[in-house]
Amino acid sequence: KIGALIQEARLEKGLTQEELAVKCGTTKSYISKIENNIKEVRISTLQKIVELGFGGHLQLSIRL
Repeated sequence: KIGALIQEARLEKGLTQEELAVKCGTTKSYISKIENNIKEVRISTLQKIVELGFGGHLQLSIRL
């Protein structure tokens, strides 16, 4: 799910995987693996993607 959300947001922002990777200090390969659910993403990395890559704010909630 997270991978699809990241990919959708990236496409909406008109960014390539390479451009997103540069903005958040990672590699195109890593972004690709996250988007394709091959690699899990750490919360700290997700925060960088959302804030540095997309200019947004990460907000998490846990429901029990």
